[in-house]
Order: sequence, then C-alpha cells, then structure tokens
Amino acid sequence: MDWKSSLEALKSTLPEGAAPEAAAAGSAAAAPSGEKARLDIILDKKGRKGKVATIIAGFTVSDDEVAEIARTLRQRLGTGGSSRGGEILIQGDKRQQVQQALTSMGLKCRII
Repeated sequence: MDWKSSLEALKSTLPEGAAPEAAAAGSAAAAPSGEKARLDIILDKKGRKGKVATIIAGFTVSDDEVAEIARTLRQRLGTGGSSRGGEILIQGDKRQQVQQALTSMGLKCRII
C-alpha cells in the first residue's frame, strides 16, 4: 500500500465535509482544554501572626471562575477566605476538607 492509498483511506474515515487539516487542528486543540491542571493545597502561616491558612494554587481558569470556586468552598466549609491573583485562601487548617470538596467538584488536587 503506497502513501496515496493510505491517505485516501484516512480521508474516508473523516466526517462528511471535514477537511483533514481542520480535523487535526481540532483534535490537537481539544486535548489541552480537556486536560485538568492539578491544584496544590498548601498550609501557610507567614505574615498572619501565627494563624494558619490553607492556600489553593495552580488554577488555569479565569479569576471570575476562581472566585466562584472560592465562594463555593467557603460555603461548604463554613469558614472565611478570599481569592486573589489566581489563588484561594481559606482561613484555618482545612486541607483535608478542601481536598474532599475540590475532588467532589471534579478537580484534581494534592496536599503539599
């Protein structure tokens, strides 16, 4: 089988009216968006007069979506917090609860 017949066989498997270049570009663009970034859950107490805070970092979505996730976390955990600069700060040592809540939201995360 030569390369021309291989190409024709490949073209016959594409949907009606789809160009091979468009199909290849579409599949390449779809892979990174379907891939979820892993979030890091960190315990921090620097600059807080000894009080601890749980920081969630590593978001690749917009700041508005991060703020919505922060709002949901604060409500689920019954605690205070904020979102700034693509990070979420939750008051207190809530690492395990944050990990469970984020996992139930369908996000990948790990405790550092």
